[in-house]
Amino acid sequence: MSDIRKPQVDKEKLKEAFDVSNFDINAIIRGVQLTLVGAQRALQNPGIFTNEHYKQAAIAVASGIIIRILIAVPIIGVRVFLWVLSFVVNLDVVTWDDKIVHGLHFIENHVLQIPLFLMTLMRYITPTLDNLFMDSLQWVDITYVQKHKGESPDSLRDMYYPNLRQYSKKDGSTHTTSTAEATTMFLWRFARKGLISLAIFALSYLPIVGRFVLPAASFYTFNKAVGLGPASVIFGTGIFLPRRYLIIFLQTYFASRSLMRELLEPYFARIHFTKQEKKAWFHSREGLLFGFGIGFYTLLRVPLLGVLIYGIAEASTAYLITKITDPPPPPAQSAGFAASQQEWKNKHEFLSLDLANMDAIHGKGRAEPKKDL
Repeated sequence: MSDIRKPQVDKEKLKEAFDVSNFDINAIIRGVQLTLVGAQRALQNPGIFTNEHYKQAAIAVASGIIIRILIAVPIIGVRVFLWVLSFVVNLDVVTWDDKIVHGLHFIENHVLQIPLFLMTLMRYITPTLDNLFMDSLQWVDITYVQKHKGESPDSLRDMYYPNLRQYSKKDGSTHTTSTAEATTMFLWRFARKGLISLAIFALSYLPIVGRFVLPAASFYTFNKAVGLGPASVIFGTGIFLPRRYLIIFLQTYFASRSLMRELLEPYFARIHFTKQEKKAWFHSREGLLFGFGIGFYTLLRVPLLGVLIYGIAEASTAYLITKITDPPPPPAQSAGFAASQQEWKNKHEFLSLDLANMDAIHGKGRAEPKKDL
């Protein structure tokens, strides 16, 4: 009688599938903390309060007002239509009119993320955000030197701004200097995401299978980003959550990721990663970037001031870069640098630091003592 062999379980692959080290709670909390610390550092920069930035701040507030008006136009149009319809139909005895208005408001703000789209679009219209990132990066370097002025220069990290400003700037997604192409690619990415979101939202109303559409979409998304373990938990929880809250949760996650990718554009426009290298770069820092993104995404929803906060978020991202990457070499010596940044090298050391002591690491490291010949 032949032995019946049981299927062997690859423990390493199973362990890898349930690995949440890139999305652990400690990294997410540290990301939220960096939201506050980065904003504080950015606002301490006297360069933000120059005439140019005052002008841009005024434009940002005005843009925030315009964005709110643009978002309200469709809803106002529907309200006007319903008001005209009320002369023919008695709407006081029905509730579907209010449901239509509330549904439009929900789709615009949570399904399509129109406010975030309009704020992000400003990056492709004016170079202000890129300039703000670079100015803030220079300020971070200056602040770092001042905080460590009593230490030996040999023990300090290299500067970020002097070398990074020497890199040619291209769009981080298309690797092109064409503003028209970069804008077109951005509009295409938003349109594609919007259509997918609308399709999933519509399918969630199907009878019987509709209740599984959103949990399945969340499982697919989180399995790719953070692994099988968290994705399974979210799928199981999502089956019992009301549709509205599950959509808000999913779209908040998507929006925070999109926000981080846009805020990091000034860096990736200069340090050119391949698609696979960039994917590995984000995966290694997934939890911290989510915490940082969700912190600013929450603040961006403040009425009228959202665009102004977007500028502060961009300035804060300069501080973030100095915590999760190595200082870039001069362009002539940049071969292999992007590949070396795929893994977050000082992750464990940085996450274990006290909040008030975030600048304690990132030194060059002491040179090995020379041996006597």
